[in-house]
Amino acid sequence: MRYLLLEDEKIASNRLKDMIANLRPDYQCVLTIDSVESAVISLPALKLDLVFMDIQLADGNSFDIFDQIKFDVPIIYTTAYDEYALKAFKLNSVDYLLKPIDPIELARAIDKFERHSVKDDKEVSQLMHTLSPNGKERFVVKVGDHLKSVLTKDIQLIYSQDKGTYLFTNDGKRFLVDYTMDKVEEMVSVADFFRISRKFLINIDYIKDIIAFTNSRLEIKLNQFEEEQVIVARERVADFKAWLDR
Repeated sequence: MRYLLLEDEKIASNRLKDMIANLRPDYQCVLTIDSVESAVISLPALKLDLVFMDIQLADGNSFDIFDQIKFDVPIIYTTAYDEYALKAFKLNSVDYLLKPIDPIELARAIDKFERHSVKDDKEVSQLMHTLSPNGKERFVVKVGDHLKSVLTKDIQLIYSQDKGTYLFTNDGKRFLVDYTMDKVEEMVSVADFFRISRKFLINIDYIKDIIAFTNSRLEIKLNQFEEEQVIVARERVADFKAWLDR
């Protein structure tokens, strides 16, 4: 997820950025800005998933931004004042956090944002699969100087690592593909594959065992894949169970 931080207090800005990094190491802070003027200039040019926005800034009120540009990215407001909550609710608000920001409240706000994002992604994905219900049949991958065709039915799971997307096949091999995880999720059959977290997309045919894990999560055991634990994110457990129980 790509986010922007709008905050005019350097200490508060650094603290919030550290808290986000601890909660979501894969979140990328695209830019930190400190004024209404900078926001009006920067926001239209950036591709963002989320904004953390202070309200009282050195050169005005962050709500002034909406009077000058069209902007519809979800916002988690962070402020020392509670009197703006109603107005914030009407302007792209995911949540409204009072300073000093509590880590638990921040975690809940990010979870809330991700639940809405997953819902939106799922609606797009379902539309794609309505048009192509069987999904992509094979992926072409590069192996050295050669090209190889990998059948989708032979893929145990698809996962992200070091900014790359990999296919792990039933013969224990892994192949790098030139797609993002989000794009691959759109390509494969929703009947066969489920996105259990931002990192993992698994094939139902290769699930060997499902084990209760900490914080109401689930651990998936797959044939041969032992590089790391495959965990169902807490916010996706209910949908995962429903997918299994079709």
